[in-house]
Amino acid sequence: MAEFLFPLRVLKGRGVPHRQPHRFERDQRAAFDDGWDTLSALVEAVEAPTATQVIWEDARSAITRNDSPDIGFSLGLNPYRGCEHGCAYCYARPSHSYLNLSPGLDFETRIIAKRNIAAVLQRELTGPAYRPDLLALGTVTDAYQPVERELRLTRAVLEVLHAARHPVAIVTKGSGVERDLDLLAPMGRLGLAAVYVTVTTLDAGLARRLEPRAAAPHRRLRTIRTLAEAGVPVGVSVSPQIPFLNEDMEQVLQASAEAGATRAFYQVLRLPWELKPMFRQWLQQHVPERAERIMARVQDLHGGQDYRADFATRMKGQGIWSELMRQRFGKACQRLGLNTGRQPLDSSRFSPSALTGQRGLFD
Repeated sequence: MAEFLFPLRVLKGRGVPHRQPHRFERDQRAAFDDGWDTLSALVEAVEAPTATQVIWEDARSAITRNDSPDIGFSLGLNPYRGCEHGCAYCYARPSHSYLNLSPGLDFETRIIAKRNIAAVLQRELTGPAYRPDLLALGTVTDAYQPVERELRLTRAVLEVLHAARHPVAIVTKGSGVERDLDLLAPMGRLGLAAVYVTVTTLDAGLARRLEPRAAAPHRRLRTIRTLAEAGVPVGVSVSPQIPFLNEDMEQVLQASAEAGATRAFYQVLRLPWELKPMFRQWLQQHVPERAERIMARVQDLHGGQDYRADFATRMKGQGIWSELMRQRFGKACQRLGLNTGRQPLDSSRFSPSALTGQRGLFD
């Protein structure tokens, strides 16, 4: 696959400033300086503001099923495809290639919204063959990205889960999760809901460049505190860990614990498919003096490659740097009292009859 690299300026508010060709395209194009200042014209062309476009989709199914041994849930649901947060490291970017869209700028500006997701979920939960289990919400793209404020698809999904007393775990960088405390708080008290807030770093400047439209680090800590005070079990994800870039894992864990988090987890940087050249370009744009050093350590984590997708190592890596990270995380969690007890969410309360009007809500 040809890399689409040229000396772009940073596109304000976006993680990737160009439309990276996807791996299914027949023709690949690369920038070429022909002596007529062509590259400067390309740079100027991307300086124009790029608005988010919502593309409506009628979902045929709501719940996805997963049997990967390195993922701790079997059921997932994502109201959106693509994510406006624009995280430069997002492993889900290559999924836009299946839509014939760029995993670069298109991924964060052309958002697929599943307008019937709540109705389809209700149909699936009331099916005779359905068996309840933990449902992970927003694991591929953030369920509380900015467009959710207006579209409220995540809210509609939670209303269905709340009515049916179905267990749900949410992972998000969005402070918008606080809007739904009227649903999450009673579910949390019944052991039906948990929220993990991703805090990649406490460095606001780095976060703005890495995750341009996600909530600021201090705002995410406030979300952790708000959830905890409302009685919602809350944890923190310190993912992804990128060697020599976000080096403040212990500080993030401490600040999160002080805000009320009781659990934590991490994953290392993953660079599947088109994400490899895009992230390399991001490094050259933002931290050129450390770019090669960072990628050398990333390759150490993945057996000498930019990324290895095997289940045994893709989440935590391998080798000495992986072991060092594991020890740092474990010692910090032990010191802070994180992950001291596991309270699985409760599937026994599931009652699909509420979705057909046969019983009162939480009676």
